[in-house]
Amino acid sequence: MLLLELNILTLNIWGIPYVSSDRAPRIEAICKELASGKYDIVSLQEVWTQQDSELLQKGTEAILPHSHYFHSGVMGAGLLVLSKYPILGTLFHAWSVNGYFHRIQHADWFGGKGVGLCRILVGGQMVHLYNAHLHAEYDNANDEYKTHRVIQAFDTAQFIEATRGNSALQILAGDLNAQPQDISYKVLLYTSKMLDSCASDSFRTNECQHNSYTSKQALARNPQGIRIDHIFVRGGDHVNAEIAEYKLPFPERVPGEKFSYSDHEAVLAKLKLFKLAARTEEPPVATIEVNCQVEEGESCAVRQLGAGDALGGASDDQQQQPEVQCNGSSTSIQSMPAARTAALHEALALCDASLLQLNTDRILYYSAATFLFVLLVLLVEFTAPVGMRTIFLLLKFIVFGVILFCVFMASIWNYMERNGVLQGKKSMEVMLHHAQKYEYFY
Repeated sequence: MLLLELNILTLNIWGIPYVSSDRAPRIEAICKELASGKYDIVSLQEVWTQQDSELLQKGTEAILPHSHYFHSGVMGAGLLVLSKYPILGTLFHAWSVNGYFHRIQHADWFGGKGVGLCRILVGGQMVHLYNAHLHAEYDNANDEYKTHRVIQAFDTAQFIEATRGNSALQILAGDLNAQPQDISYKVLLYTSKMLDSCASDSFRTNECQHNSYTSKQALARNPQGIRIDHIFVRGGDHVNAEIAEYKLPFPERVPGEKFSYSDHEAVLAKLKLFKLAARTEEPPVATIEVNCQVEEGESCAVRQLGAGDALGGASDDQQQQPEVQCNGSSTSIQSMPAARTAALHEALALCDASLLQLNTDRILYYSAATFLFVLLVLLVEFTAPVGMRTIFLLLKFIVFGVILFCVFMASIWNYMERNGVLQGKKSMEVMLHHAQKYEYFY
């Protein structure tokens, strides 16, 4: 029995004040596209100003009358949900680690990032929409935020599991700043037991060649672009979730203009939910069928266990190996428990390396503070030459300020980050320790 049909869209609108190009006309164009009636639930990221949030809500209220903006941090979380259906409840969970306050050029910390939940009533069925924007990757060769992003991914998966309740469908739609080969992607997907609605390697959502905002440097690194914007789905108990269509729905350019809607591409997943007959003799096993429409008529289908508690109650040997079929070929992939275990081991290794680095950083900051304190004492005892007193006074204030910064980073901030990493690490260890024995509950 068909329960409902939904068109879910996610888009990072690139709404950074004073930085993002063509912000005002792009947001106006995004409003027009979202108000076209093609989309039922919209998950937006990088809505960094109250003005932009209000413009998007007002510009789409005729078609998407229900909305919620998640407030957090200094700038707001940047997360906005627009819905055709009533939003009955909301909840925001801030991540324990989220970048560094002194990296102003990155500014992720000021956003107070986390994952937002909207409980949406669709045709008598409760749908949980999770909107998230993980920490950005600024340097692939030396990614200092990799551990933060992995902990954010695991934390998000645990938040989804803890809040899914009796909802018929859980959807995670957002900019995860993680490609399918990245550890944060694997940790989030495998520990949440959700499925990626995209079943083709041909899709790219950022740094795309056709996007007007893609730089030459980005194209040199990734000529085909990258896929970091995702829609993950998981059906509730006794529910079969079918992904009928997956595509990038926006035109390459804003109509009549030479620029794109954003530096990211919008992603659309069309979902269908069916009620399954309950089984009394064994735990319910649901199947998610994915049919993706790929460019130029190319088709790709995935058939894989995973809706509700599909993997529960079966051992590694008993579980059917999921199979991916694409363009006439098929490839066996790791079973979910084995893939999850491998991802968690890799994530724990990252956490251990980060904890060691934090110890090193604490020693370096304290050493720098000690050296600068000695320098400050010498400056205080030194009599400034005539005409240089103002400069020397300013220099003393600067040195004193840097000392305070070093002490803060070595003590308060170091312990805050250490505890955040430890919390994520301990949670992963708990899952790793019990998952095989109590697989049904994971």
